[in-house]
Amino acid sequence: MAEVKLSGISKSYDGGKTWVIKDVNLSINDGEFVAFVGPSGCGKSTLLRMICGLEDITSGELSIKGERVNDLSPHERHVGMVFQSYALYPHMTVEKNMAFGLKLAKADESVIDQRVNDAARMLQLETFLPRKPKALSGGQRQRVAIGRSIVQQPSVFLFDEPLSNLDVSLRVQMRQELAGLHRRLKTTSIYVTHDQVEAMTLADRIVVLSPLGPKDSTNLEQVGPPLELYNRPANMFVAGFIGSPQMNFLDGHLESSGTERAVITLKTGDTVEVNCDAHSAKAGDKVFVGIRPEHISAQFSSMDNNESGKNRILTKIVAEELLGSESFIYCHHEAALGAIIIRVMEITSKPHDQSLSVSLPPKCCHLFNEEGTAFPRAGLPEVF
Repeated sequence: MAEVKLSGISKSYDGGKTWVIKDVNLSINDGEFVAFVGPSGCGKSTLLRMICGLEDITSGELSIKGERVNDLSPHERHVGMVFQSYALYPHMTVEKNMAFGLKLAKADESVIDQRVNDAARMLQLETFLPRKPKALSGGQRQRVAIGRSIVQQPSVFLFDEPLSNLDVSLRVQMRQELAGLHRRLKTTSIYVTHDQVEAMTLADRIVVLSPLGPKDSTNLEQVGPPLELYNRPANMFVAGFIGSPQMNFLDGHLESSGTERAVITLKTGDTVEVNCDAHSAKAGDKVFVGIRPEHISAQFSSMDNNESGKNRILTKIVAEELLGSESFIYCHHEAALGAIIIRVMEITSKPHDQSLSVSLPPKCCHLFNEEGTAFPRAGLPEVF
């Protein structure tokens, strides 16, 4: 069983004065595909390199297959690493690149040939075995890099942003190939990416990491299946990071609350109801209402109409992005933290400064306290 367990894993480069990774506790099940996501500087690649053995662990314990591996070399940990750069030997053929690690380990030639041919067939590289890397496309080179790890038959695959150097169409193709590869091999896989689409489509679970602040006890924000993080974010950081465009946030205070619904008055005086359990909060508490761009319904109106009301606010268009199949409209509202982004299926251009009446369905809204922690949802929207 190739279970990976991180217990209190921390990393500091200055003897504990500053922490890059702090007190990360995580269990990754045998055969599971887990993605590490987070903004630049949150330590996701550092954490992956600590699992691989390329970075020392300052404190905590790392175990693979039930064995403590803190002091073992990458080779002794039986992990296979695929980097962002292909790191292929330019003077060697594809076949020799894939076989290089096995040759260093003095494996039998028959074993090497069998594993290389099996991996080449799996990755559709048979016809490219005699070629050198310069004769391959970016996607083919990345397949070779993956094949080089496959032939080692590692207990755990570690991927550090392996598709970031590829163009959009190749990334889509390689995502499908990686998903198919994982289904066939069923090897425990840990995947670092800044691309939410990769994480949402590939991972069984997503680990959301954040940069450490002065008072933060850990980088770990939330761990769970992709749709759980999307539908039930634990806090505003996760809500704002998962989803593209990000969730909209509105500033207000709690008017009244219960176990199924809360009434919020925005700083502009508008009233919003949210289906949630906020009985632990009290009237007057500062809160934030969150709603995703696709859950907002909009109605174009004239500036003379007062269309504000319960769960309806009046905004003004400031920008738009016409994407063909859909559009994103950016609107101004005094209670919003930044622009309110609305996804619409229309592609007709609208004039800037036009008034837009926006509806916020209670079942689609999220509620967060002043510290950014989410109140439990009282029911998921029908669109989920």
